[in-house]
Amino acid sequence: MTTTDSTAPGTSSRPTAWRALTVAAAVLAPLVLWALAVPLAGVELTAFPGGRPRVVGPVAVAVAGLVFGLAAWALLMVLERTVRSPGRVWSVVAYIVLVLSLAGPVTSGAAPVVVLVLAGMHVLVGVVLILGLGRSARA
Repeated sequence: MTTTDSTAPGTSSRPTAWRALTVAAAVLAPLVLWALAVPLAGVELTAFPGGRPRVVGPVAVAVAGLVFGLAAWALLMVLERTVRSPGRVWSVVAYIVLVLSLAGPVTSGAAPVVVLVLAGMHVLVGVVLILGLGRSARA
């Protein structure tokens, strides 16, 4: 009896390890952008959700990346058990969520440079998750 490996070429034979690294990268990538924008470039990263000012700090950035990374991973696991083409379905959902997430920065009422940094963080998290988790998905 033979078994087949359902992971994509170039990924670990253990998709859990690859997926965990992907989630870690989704936490770290926007933190790098935050570090470049806030302490180094001096951008005051303040958004105005609901009209009230809210400083976007490194903890909020890391937690957001972690929450969305784990949610994306959980969705992929559910789809792998319930649909015929989980990778394709997951990718479509991931692209839709990424596009919709950009409404947050755009409607934040923040300065243009802040909007660019926030949108950049959304794109970084989305691209890391789409490339990393999408690559590990069962076809």
